[in-house]
Amino acid sequence: MSRVGCDLEELTSNAKHIQDDVLTKILKADANTEYLQQFLQGSSDKELFKKNVPVVSYEDVKPYIDRVANGEPSDIISGNPITAFFLSSGTSSGNLKIFPSNNIYYENIQTICTIASVTMSKYFDGFKQGKEMRFTFFHPISTTPCGLPLGPVMTSFTKSEHYRSLAKNSTSPDKIILCPDTKQSMYCQLLCGLVQRDEVVSVGAMFASVLVQVIHFLESYWKELANNIRCGHVSEWVTDLSCRDSLSILLGGPNPELADLVENECGQKSWQGIVSRLWPKAKCIDTIVTGTMAQYIPALEFYCSSELPLVSKLYACSEALFGLNLEPLNKPQHVSYTFLPNMSYFEFIDVDVDGLTTEGEIVDLVNVKLGHYYEPLVTNFSGLHRCRVGDVLQVTGFYNMTPQFRFVRRKNTVLSVYAESTTEEDLLKALASATVVLESSDLMLTGFTCYADISTVPGHYVFYMELRAKVNNNSNNDLPLDNKVLVECCCAMEESLNGAYRLSRSKDEHIGALEIRVVQQGTFDSLMEFYVSRGSSITQYKTPMCIISAEPLKVLEDNVLARFFSDKSPPI
Repeated sequence: MSRVGCDLEELTSNAKHIQDDVLTKILKADANTEYLQQFLQGSSDKELFKKNVPVVSYEDVKPYIDRVANGEPSDIISGNPITAFFLSSGTSSGNLKIFPSNNIYYENIQTICTIASVTMSKYFDGFKQGKEMRFTFFHPISTTPCGLPLGPVMTSFTKSEHYRSLAKNSTSPDKIILCPDTKQSMYCQLLCGLVQRDEVVSVGAMFASVLVQVIHFLESYWKELANNIRCGHVSEWVTDLSCRDSLSILLGGPNPELADLVENECGQKSWQGIVSRLWPKAKCIDTIVTGTMAQYIPALEFYCSSELPLVSKLYACSEALFGLNLEPLNKPQHVSYTFLPNMSYFEFIDVDVDGLTTEGEIVDLVNVKLGHYYEPLVTNFSGLHRCRVGDVLQVTGFYNMTPQFRFVRRKNTVLSVYAESTTEEDLLKALASATVVLESSDLMLTGFTCYADISTVPGHYVFYMELRAKVNNNSNNDLPLDNKVLVECCCAMEESLNGAYRLSRSKDEHIGALEIRVVQQGTFDSLMEFYVSRGSSITQYKTPMCIISAEPLKVLEDNVLARFFSDKSPPI
């Protein structure tokens, strides 16, 4: 067994001891910080920590984080020097957040990615011998008032020395990934991948939404990409010199045979299985498809062929890295993440299936119970202590002595117009029902979000959907929108929603008929561009499940093609 494999067995077999050590290290470093001093008076006793230190949300600790970002000493919150700040995507909560960080986070990324690579090699023969075509994009790094770097996790990590050892098998050179122009970078990363198509063993991006956008980009630019391959040089509009220099080496001269192949595959009437056809040696699609990303599963299965496994490798966020998927061949709905006890100190609040806090005590990692639902708390090496992450997880099993969790949903993502509470999981069930109906009409869902419209009385749910035809799948808006099919979608979605919704819906004065608004193709790309223009990173972008702000709603409303309503109340 490899050394990393031994480490995994050691980590998961000694979870309690390792978690105790992690908390001891954090408390010895942080006990005299201004934040913990008020609760511990300088003590590093673990039981005192659990008794006195409160459970907090980001908003509770934001004033302390802001003080460090504005130039006050790191030891306000952390005994380890803060060396950077991570910028969250802002698409889950609607607001950008900044989190203090240091090199320990980067070291944890290296550890978890190395173990994940060993796991992938176990399930996919020849995985380490090939190259990964993983689409990553650079987000400009700014500085806080105190002069420390501020940027998304993956951009910050990509620019660090820790990234080099993990990038050896990438199809795209660092200079292309770090190109500040997203369009040029995406174009060049696709060109790199096409030129090296016979070496590609996995295709991916951090989130499924990004990978679907890349495929849409390929739909628009495949002819130009093929022409670049045919003539042996990149288009003149690609002006980034580092990109041009890197590609001049990779292209190596004209390649008419490969250009013909790209044109033949991309020129077919249907793009079903296009990823498998262009990259025939790919063994999997490496992207997160759990949680809100589940809405992209049908599109990816169409573009990538159902034979290619969709692998969600990691569970992580700006606050901490949590764990990894040790069974990558599992279907997305069965994915569980094994927590690694050396990443941070983890505690869990017992919640009910709807994500509401119960009266149960806060429990440690090794004391969670099979089948129970929990909200995780993070105490990390860079100044967060018992901080809520805002996710709801379910314990599905154990690997050695370490629990495995299924991601259920974001805790605070709900839709409501009356007294009902519709969760993210409810919305995904409704979306799955709509997808089944759409299958009969050869339409494919490629973008989805929703909001509670209370401008009317009664209020009602509005679902924005971007659809594409499976045949003649060009980017046009002449879709065969069958009124009967879309109304049936509305009814199927309502029938899938929870009992509280259906009961309120049966009384028309409480909730009005569910509405689907079909938007023009490219609308969800525009929505992403809106969030990126407000500071989000493309690499970390997640299409928000629910929209609550006026500006992104306007992006959607400006592109509505047609509206459809449920024509009957769902059964109670």
